[in-house]
Amino acid sequence: MGTYFQSYREEISLTVSTNRPLTLYEFNHRLREEIENALPHRYWIIAEISEARVHHGSGHCYLTLTDKEPGSKGTLTAQARATIWKRQYQEIATYFEEQTGHPLKAGLKILFNASPRFHELYGFSLDIHDIDPTYTLGDLARQRQETILRLQQEGLLDLNRKQILPEVPQRLAIISSPTAAGYQDFVVQLENNPFGYAFKLTLFEASVQGAEAVASIKTALNRVALQRPAFDAVVIIRGGGSQTDLLCFDRYELAATVAQMPLPVLTGIGHERDESITDLVAHTPLKTPTAVAAYLVDRCNEFEAKVETIFLQIRESATALAVIEERRVAQLTNQLQQRTTSFLQTRQFQLECQTRTLSDKPKTYLTHEQKHVMCEELRLTHSVEQLLRAKEAKQHQYIQTLEHESTQKVTAGQRKLTHVEHCVQHTAEQRVQKAKLTFQKNQQRLLYGAKDHLQTKSHQLQLVAMDIRSHDPEVMLMRGYTLTYVNGKLLRSIEQLTPGDELKTRLLVGSVTSTVTNIQEPDLFI
Repeated sequence: MGTYFQSYREEISLTVSTNRPLTLYEFNHRLREEIENALPHRYWIIAEISEARVHHGSGHCYLTLTDKEPGSKGTLTAQARATIWKRQYQEIATYFEEQTGHPLKAGLKILFNASPRFHELYGFSLDIHDIDPTYTLGDLARQRQETILRLQQEGLLDLNRKQILPEVPQRLAIISSPTAAGYQDFVVQLENNPFGYAFKLTLFEASVQGAEAVASIKTALNRVALQRPAFDAVVIIRGGGSQTDLLCFDRYELAATVAQMPLPVLTGIGHERDESITDLVAHTPLKTPTAVAAYLVDRCNEFEAKVETIFLQIRESATALAVIEERRVAQLTNQLQQRTTSFLQTRQFQLECQTRTLSDKPKTYLTHEQKHVMCEELRLTHSVEQLLRAKEAKQHQYIQTLEHESTQKVTAGQRKLTHVEHCVQHTAEQRVQKAKLTFQKNQQRLLYGAKDHLQTKSHQLQLVAMDIRSHDPEVMLMRGYTLTYVNGKLLRSIEQLTPGDELKTRLLVGSVTSTVTNIQEPDLFI
């Protein structure tokens, strides 16, 4: 220890005596050596990503990391540059995105393993070797829970569900990117629905992913609110983009705007993980744009089924009433025929009586009465025939209506069966595709896990080798340190010395022999 400080003082004295200032490179080089010696290991660090950029040429990822004062309005307390080199970036980024559902981007808080690096030209930076996605998941979950609690305290969580969605919502305000594949699928499924339902779609263009998504969707929602009487509902669609860029739909600003919309809001964001906060405050959350289209078609179909049920009830009641009326007409007809027969018989009897009692009257009187009876008989017969023909025509009309409605019902049933078959096929294809993706992700995860484990062990071996090399006496000698021996033993303390002892000092090149003439106690500050 005494030899070390003595050498250090001599070096400072030499620098001062020669009065030679250090060049910036020499100073930075010494600073680099001091940092490498003081911080030789890797460290786990928590920071927030304020900027992330992947260099297209080299494939390296360059990050700007910040730390903010707790409980403040974003006051920065620290900032540093960091690099994830190309050989590790793909594995780290892919695994992080698989676990968290988000790529490495600005706004995320991460726990990373890094080693400090100081370059004479580029200054201080951190080399990132690994990132723990579980920490980011926990931080995102905390932010999500805080946002949900705030919405609940402000009475916004269930506010939009109090809006009344019409039984047949056909005038729809669509908020989406016009080039999104999900929007195209939504429009095609509505326009080609098997039941022929007509929908009026009005697109309000908006960016539904990225940093500008929140402001863009809020602007579109405000435009829809100004035209409230023209629409039955609002549909927010996000399809055809990255499945991982969903962070904007957990933002309080967007969720609060959706909750306070004067129209019911339907969401089809297209995600497989937990519902976003925007889904939680929406009137009707659905997984995908095609699911929203199927929901709207099914809702119209349910209303049509209700109408058909009511129509069938009316038709059954009308048929029963017609049967009752036919029976009453038949009874009236029988009664009329009986009365006619009785009247004719009575009239005939009267005529016969009159004929017998008035045999002296002219024969023309009898003929006139007979004609009158015949006319009455013909009139009654004609009235009965007209009534029967009217009943037959009405019954024929009932039969035709029943045949027409039966044909329509069979056609509608065939359409509905086709729709169900299409939905089953589409669902099966989605499940197969999802299973394939899950298998591929697990396969990649195992591969990356094995590579990461091997790489970690390799890094540990390198650290051990570096540690061994840093303690190599030859390296210490190369740095200007010396080894001093007394009586063949390494000198560690002045307690080993007495005046007159012979010292042997080993240098990088050669050795020096000296004699102890004076022993001095160490200064207090040492």
